[in-house]
Amino acid sequence: MTDSARPSRAAAADARVEPAATAPVRLRVAVIAFDRISPFHLSVPCVVFGEDRSEGGVPPFELAVCAAEPGTLTTTAGFTIGATQGLDALRGADVIVVPSWRDTREAPPAALCEALRDAHARGAILVGLCLGAYVLAHAGLLDGRPGTTHWAAADDFARRFPAVRFDPEVLYIDDGDLLTSAGTAAGLDCCLHLMRRLCGASAANYVARRLVVPPHRQGNQAQYVQQPLAAAGRGDRLAGLLDWIRAHLDTPHTLDTLAQRALMSRRTFTRQFRSTTGSTVSAWLLGERLARAQQLLETTDQPIDAIAQRAGFGSAASLRQHFVDRFRTTPSAWRREFRGS
Repeated sequence: MTDSARPSRAAAADARVEPAATAPVRLRVAVIAFDRISPFHLSVPCVVFGEDRSEGGVPPFELAVCAAEPGTLTTTAGFTIGATQGLDALRGADVIVVPSWRDTREAPPAALCEALRDAHARGAILVGLCLGAYVLAHAGLLDGRPGTTHWAAADDFARRFPAVRFDPEVLYIDDGDLLTSAGTAAGLDCCLHLMRRLCGASAANYVARRLVVPPHRQGNQAQYVQQPLAAAGRGDRLAGLLDWIRAHLDTPHTLDTLAQRALMSRRTFTRQFRSTTGSTVSAWLLGERLARAQQLLETTDQPIDAIAQRAGFGSAASLRQHFVDRFRTTPSAWRREFRGS
């Protein structure tokens, strides 16, 4: 991929890439491996970006696993990894993923921090999954920026990096050219979210289906839910209600009307909804409506006004406001960038 074809830093911050229809470039994704790495964490970005899924219309990526230090790398599972590329390979990467870090008490190698700073300065998108946020923070890249990490390390992270606008509650944070996530499954959510940004909803949904995971979990959902399993009966009602809402996003919904439909009191419904989804009703509903608008923009020729109505925003102006707030671009620009029209 030439320098002229590679997304600029401003483009990365606005979640923009060249449309596949006009510039079929292959984005380069580099994943950092290090000694004593967890194989699961390493596999997350590799399984999202490293496999050929062209049969599902997913654009190919050029993926490289790059060693943060020389020599054979050990893993927490007892086997070793022989990464054939080092930090020099980061120079041409469009996306760099730090899938975790081995010890919250250990600073990453200075050479790794320097390579990440250089990549960020030239416009690469940097992703810190789970404890990988520590690496980005040690490099100074999260100073003054929002970030998150695994809930179990929240107090330590906040104490070590007071300059980071730390949010310990969410699954992941997309701040344009810097993304961070909570642990394990949230890292997969974050990578699928980035896939959606770069390639559109259809590609991300296809990858999610192949991995047998939900196609989209909003980043602002809670990391840790005190009551992850809903009570019998109520859980069934809520699951059915969520499906019904998705099928009727164009209908006005209020907390009271939804609680009534679920046959619960307002207070019980609010509590049960958050314990089931990890989100408030209003935040979940907004996320679903934005996701529907993205899908319609990417896959149909419907006017923006019609899409706003179908997604439940009521007007194109309301859709535009929420779209800009969430994605830093307009619905019309989103359509042009993902459809080349």
